[in-house]
Amino acid sequence: MTIETIISICLGVGLSASVGFRVFLPLFALSLASYFDVWLLNESWQWIGSSTALIILGVATLVEIFAYFIPYIDNVLDSIAVPLAALAGTAILQSTVADLSPVITWSLAIIAGGGTAAAIAGTSSTTRLASTVTTGGLGNPIVSMVETGTSLVMSVVSIFLPILAGILVIFILFVIFKLYKKFKSTKV
Repeated sequence: MTIETIISICLGVGLSASVGFRVFLPLFALSLASYFDVWLLNESWQWIGSSTALIILGVATLVEIFAYFIPYIDNVLDSIAVPLAALAGTAILQSTVADLSPVITWSLAIIAGGGTAAAIAGTSSTTRLASTVTTGGLGNPIVSMVETGTSLVMSVVSIFLPILAGILVIFILFVIFKLYKKFKSTKV
């Protein structure tokens, strides 16, 4: 495995984690990176760097971000975001991985990309639901702001410092695991 392959995997995993917070923002960031030739994507994914894809993903990103600032609408979005995040995380990782066989690429994409995105999206959804229950939805815009900011930072770090993004993903998953264990032990 070459350093280029490792970097491409870290890029994909970082963007997949970002998808767990916002589905379209990392796709838009990847589209920008491809459009400006920051990243060269797999041949079948080069369309994402087109002007049309850039505009569509930009509009979708803005709509998604603003919709998450509307209490109760954000909970409805969360119900569809988890499966969409898993699909988008899988697609992103598959599109960025270089120099691996299709079997390994798709296995990595499904497990590392889709799994990471789904785990983070599920945790975000649970956090928002807890905010809705405890604050009547008044705290949800703060949760949305943190999620959007995290998605933006993870997308930028993934594109420009992919190895650091891989490390951040491990940290985020560790924090999620610790919080899960803490909440599980308080319920028992």
